Amino acid sequence: MTLATSDSGLAFDETEELVVVHDRSTGLGAAVAIDDTTLGPAIGGIRWRRYPDVDSAITEVRRLARVMTLKSAVAGIPSGGAKSVIFRPDPTPEVATRRSVMEAFGHLVKRLGGCYVPGLDMGTVLDDLRVLSTQAPDICVLEPSAQTAIGVFAGITAAAEVRWGGDVAGRHVLIQGAGHVGSELAVRLAQAGATVAVADVDHERAQSVAKAVDGVVVPVGEVIGHPCDVFAPCAVGRLVDRDNVGTFACEVIAGAANDVLTHRQAADLLRDRGIDYVPDFLINSGGVIAIHAQRARWDSDTTAEAIAGVGARVRQVLRQARASGSTPLDIAERIASERVGHHVSVPD
Repeated sequence: MTLATSDSGLAFDETEELVVVHDRSTGLGAAVAIDDTTLGPAIGGIRWRRYPDVDSAITEVRRLARVMTLKSAVAGIPSGGAKSVIFRPDPTPEVATRRSVMEAFGHLVKRLGGCYVPGLDMGTVLDDLRVLSTQAPDICVLEPSAQTAIGVFAGITAAAEVRWGGDVAGRHVLIQGAGHVGSELAVRLAQAGATVAVADVDHERAQSVAKAVDGVVVPVGEVIGHPCDVFAPCAVGRLVDRDNVGTFACEVIAGAANDVLTHRQAADLLRDRGIDYVPDFLINSGGVIAIHAQRARWDSDTTAEAIAGVGARVRQVLRQARASGSTPLDIAERIASERVGHHVSVPD
């Protein structure tokens, strides 16, 4: 296994701690990237998926951990950023059960001594966190999809106000990804008077969500060029690149997906095209706020107020970007860096 190089866009000394493990008894293969703990214990979900090789897993986990640092900082909560991936999830002769894999991962979390606070991410469920909690203390067993969607909705509403001087009523929003967050976001947007279109690799799920909000289904392969006012990516990241920027037919890009840009230059190209890009770590912070709220024992009113604050932060960043000619990405990174006390930015 070689760890000398990575396509993450980060030098290895930019990650505070990187742990790669293989547990012989269960077949667990995992990587944990703790990007920064300047502000507090690092929060970040566990991603459970197949990877072509270990280096690919490490590249993704380090990028996503940096995004979590930015997310916590810009949200104003005393937490750092981390992420983990499990890259040998399928039962094989070496892997007994999913539970045994998660128990082994729980031992790893315990050995990290409280500097990493795991949560849900792609491919993991609440039962996984419950298993972790039998092995490691301070596990936050929480499904934060609804809170994430609430924050994204507040951010899209704020973007609409800056862009068009009104709310989302009458606006056409295309949601890519009809999972927990995307489906909840679709309902909130429809209730606010938006026209909703839905795309998902699971066509039946897309149809179900679209029917529930009196919307339409857009084929997954057509989302980038589909005309809409707001494009809301709520599935996988690495979606907007330097080559496809010219094909987007929207005025705002704002959604729940992490790590949306493949290169930061795409933010400049979007600005030059007159498209308002709301940085993902700015708008999708409702989940990490909810995790911190549970750990800090906030009451429901305090938590709701903090998540609603996503809208105010989006409004501030977009207005500052317009006034200065900078990109919203630059402005949001500057806010996060000031809070952390050193420069942090999305990897290129």
